[in-house]
Amino acid sequence: MKVNGDYCHDLLIAKTKQKLAYRTGENYAEWKKTIREKFYELTGLNKIKKNAEGHPLNIDIEKEEKKEGYTQIRFTFESEPGAVVPCYLLVPDTGKEKYPVVITLQGHYEGGMYGSIGEIRVESDKEYQPRGAFAVQAVRNGYIALALEQRAMGERKSTEKMRANGQMCSFSALRAFQLGRTLIGERVWDISRAIDCLAVYEKFEKCDLSKIAVTGNSGGGTASFYAGCFDERIGVVAPSCAFCSYKASILDMAHCACNYIPHAYEWFEMQDLSCLIAPRKFVPIAGKEDHIFPYYGVEEGWATVKKIYQEENVEGNCRLVETPKGHFWCEEIVWQAINEAFESETVLH
Repeated sequence: MKVNGDYCHDLLIAKTKQKLAYRTGENYAEWKKTIREKFYELTGLNKIKKNAEGHPLNIDIEKEEKKEGYTQIRFTFESEPGAVVPCYLLVPDTGKEKYPVVITLQGHYEGGMYGSIGEIRVESDKEYQPRGAFAVQAVRNGYIALALEQRAMGERKSTEKMRANGQMCSFSALRAFQLGRTLIGERVWDISRAIDCLAVYEKFEKCDLSKIAVTGNSGGGTASFYAGCFDERIGVVAPSCAFCSYKASILDMAHCACNYIPHAYEWFEMQDLSCLIAPRKFVPIAGKEDHIFPYYGVEEGWATVKKIYQEENVEGNCRLVETPKGHFWCEEIVWQAINEAFESETVLH
């Protein structure tokens, strides 16, 4: 008998039917409510929120610098007890009273958020610059940019055993699982609390919080998607190289542990969660040659997204944008998609 270490899981994946998969003809409002509750439960967001209840943000402005065309503000805040989040806010110097905000999230760069502000902290990040300077690009497109250090990346890497199994996030992700949380849930919570900072601190008064987008590539795109599912203040959700069916990507090849939500595939596929973004604008960017998030899995998921947006009568608020590249941030395509999403009329019925 042939031995295959993956075959048992392959069989289980093939026969699994998600209990909360989108199906036409069901009570849509009730299904959406139920899937939201399950999403909070499985990501641990309900536990994270409870742990943070009543905890002050403790915002600390550490440094302000004048750059070419913008001011760069370094600050930290505390999203829950013990979770200090370093951030950079980049404010254009073009003299407007208010600016839309784009939250920019790096992927698995050694230098973490410093890639977003165009700084090279480690040798391996050189290949990502300048195309990886998401926050600087946002400013050049007329936005205030918020770059924040995601948990288990950059300054927030684990202080020990941080490279379990060769992945910078694995130790932190596995610890979170044992505590009934997920690392992606913790990252989403930090993003949401960062928006709270912009809302309450006078230094950030130029932020137009009625116009918020979130974007990032790869791991940053994944966090962008789930942040859009959680925080309804985010009006444009534009993940790059991240949206794809679970079956075609994270269940079919090895990924960092930070991509996983225990038990998720029993309940829903990634595309089913787009109901938590709808009716807001959802504009995923996907590479035709992406071998990590294969385009056939993107198309498979997108078929469900379109049905969900039709269910909400807001078909015009979702658009799939493809690039000719692989797992690659295509600067011009991404910013054109975000600009058009902000400029186009929001379809609401």
